Amino acid sequence: MYKVVSLFAGCGGCDQGITGDFVFNQKRYERLPFELTYAMDIDQKALHTHMLNFRDSIIKCADVCDVESSEIPDCDVIIGGFPCQSFSTVNPTKNPFDERANLYKQMVRIVKDKQPQVFIAENVKGLMTLHKGEIFKKIYKAFEDAGYTLSYRLLNAADYGVPQKRERMIMVGFRNDLGIKFEFPEETNKNNWVPLSVAVQKLAIDEQKYYFSKRAVLGMKNAKPNMKRGLWQHLDEPCLTVTSHLAKVSLNSRDPVLLVDPEKELYRRFTPREAARIQSFPDEFNFAGSETDAYRQIGNAVPPVMFWHVTKKVADYLEK
Repeated sequence: MYKVVSLFAGCGGCDQGITGDFVFNQKRYERLPFELTYAMDIDQKALHTHMLNFRDSIIKCADVCDVESSEIPDCDVIIGGFPCQSFSTVNPTKNPFDERANLYKQMVRIVKDKQPQVFIAENVKGLMTLHKGEIFKKIYKAFEDAGYTLSYRLLNAADYGVPQKRERMIMVGFRNDLGIKFEFPEETNKNNWVPLSVAVQKLAIDEQKYYFSKRAVLGMKNAKPNMKRGLWQHLDEPCLTVTSHLAKVSLNSRDPVLLVDPEKELYRRFTPREAARIQSFPDEFNFAGSETDAYRQIGNAVPPVMFWHVTKKVADYLEK
């Protein structure tokens, strides 16, 4: 088993993907030869969820900036999706040079000090194009200077069997002495996307708290024509990208919603379990805390199925 350190672990989307041994959409994703030995995040609520689902690893709640590399166990693999709000295309006005944007340097530091065989980094699509690509070039060079041969690609989760259109940048770096240039796995579902109906098994549900009020629907109808509004989803297509503010989704926003009854103008949010399925979490994956906590954790996560395909290919290279 290859020992894995998970940085910015959150609730464990990447960690579920790299360990495998789960079922999603009636398909089994086999156990991969990776052992999660250490996971760190600054969000204690997310780590409560992590502890429910990954019982054998060391869990540390801390600011990565305050953790010395010597405190982290030696490992074969480091994974991490450093916080990405500053790189998001949803809000391009955010400062791309704030402290969260610089957290990639902490991942570089730890990779450089621990020298794992391979690291895998994840981030939003906007990272690749922000400031005409200059920020991405800095990040790329920093990992390269740490002693790694890099490959990167923009992946769409829908192309790998996830019922969601979610584009994410994945960077894989193998230590230079291994002589490996990573090639990403071929898309398994590029021309056969999994529909949202996999996640939403019953359109109408009894709990009224998930439905939008008549006032909210009226506000949507009276909104300015240039606003994105009422983005209700077709069940026979993948969902639009779900975000960390699923608990506060609006009909006057880019948030995907469900149209339960067109004649009665009934719209509702996704339930937490539906949102988890949209992200390709297995139904056995449990979430700690309130529904609001669960929504945030789910929206911030990496789809386990997509990450499984990437890490399966990494395992193939390591075992050659």
